[in-house]
Amino acid sequence: MIGGLGTRAGAVLSDVASTEGRLAATAGIALVTLAVGWLLLPKAVRTGEQAVSGWIDQVIDDRTDESGEGAIETLRGGVPASFLLRVAVGLSQLALFALAGVAVLTVWGQFQYVVAVLPVAENAVRVGGQVIVSVMLLGGAYVVSDALETYVADLSADSDRITAHQEQLLTRLAQVGLLVLALITVLGIWGVNLGGLLVGAGFLGIVLGMAARQTLGSLIAGFVLMFARPFEIGDWVEIGNEEGFVTDITIMNTHMRNFDGEFVVVPNDIVANQAITNRSREGRLRIHMEVGIGYDDDPEEAAEIAEEVLTEIATIANNPQPYAIPSGFGDSAILLDLRFWIDPPTPQARWRSKATAVEEIQDRFANAGISIPYPQRTVSHPPETSGGEESVERVDGEGRPVDSSV
Repeated sequence: MIGGLGTRAGAVLSDVASTEGRLAATAGIALVTLAVGWLLLPKAVRTGEQAVSGWIDQVIDDRTDESGEGAIETLRGGVPASFLLRVAVGLSQLALFALAGVAVLTVWGQFQYVVAVLPVAENAVRVGGQVIVSVMLLGGAYVVSDALETYVADLSADSDRITAHQEQLLTRLAQVGLLVLALITVLGIWGVNLGGLLVGAGFLGIVLGMAARQTLGSLIAGFVLMFARPFEIGDWVEIGNEEGFVTDITIMNTHMRNFDGEFVVVPNDIVANQAITNRSREGRLRIHMEVGIGYDDDPEEAAEIAEEVLTEIATIANNPQPYAIPSGFGDSAILLDLRFWIDPPTPQARWRSKATAVEEIQDRFANAGISIPYPQRTVSHPPETSGGEESVERVDGEGRPVDSSV
């Protein structure tokens, strides 16, 4: 084929036999190459790029809703148009100069050099094409991954059903899947045996799975937490023995900040196997307290005073109304069960409401003559040793005696 091409080229240029004619033909080829390569080609490529870009922008503007505008802007700005234009012009100029070189060699009767170099040139063109296609695929996957991140962020901003944890996980899964697909395509372009590669990856996955069972457990638990959604970032939760605010949820761990300001990291597999108490989920929290009054006091009056005190505390919600009811007989007192709600539920509101309730109820009970008795213990002696006398020992809350016999 190459020999036949050389024969036809030689027949066409057979009239260019003199040195002057060959110089003139060479000059003409050089002028045409420079005119086309440095003047017409860049302008034509730039005009075509503008026309295609305008058409794409029109199609996108007509068919894209507001949720995809951020992703489209990311795609538009991911790779500068000037860079693509320079690459296209450079490749076109390189091809044009190669053709001009072949024409000059043919004019001077040196076509055999073209035939000798052609296999090397074909290999170079093939490898160069593979490199260009591979770079374009990987670069396109990178740009599209950024566009996916922007698109998922826009969807999350417009929807209350997608949490920050789900947004992060969906973005990472989409990006990893896209990059893996691009990498497999690139390996196929370079002729890599994907069957053997997949078999090796399978054995490697088994080995890694057995060596990192806890890590894989945390990874799977991260997916479970994403779909179950027992808590979200910012919630006040209690997980096992840890209590605090959730600051971040990753695929592997749940990050918390406890009430001492300490940063706690709990693996997701432990989170999935623990009882989880979410005190922020309902938007309000009920507080339970107990107070004891003397057996000689009126429980109904004490309950009314306690309810009135609870209603006046600013950090306690009035809907539902707080209430106090006699709940049982203690060793030294009648027990009143105090129940009230805080809205919104925060540790500060819980501590402040309980502290204020204790102070105010103690003060109001004292003004009303209602006692909050100490724990009491009655000691009986055998008749043969004490003559049947009994004594009552009063003790404080820590068991220390405060009064002697009666």
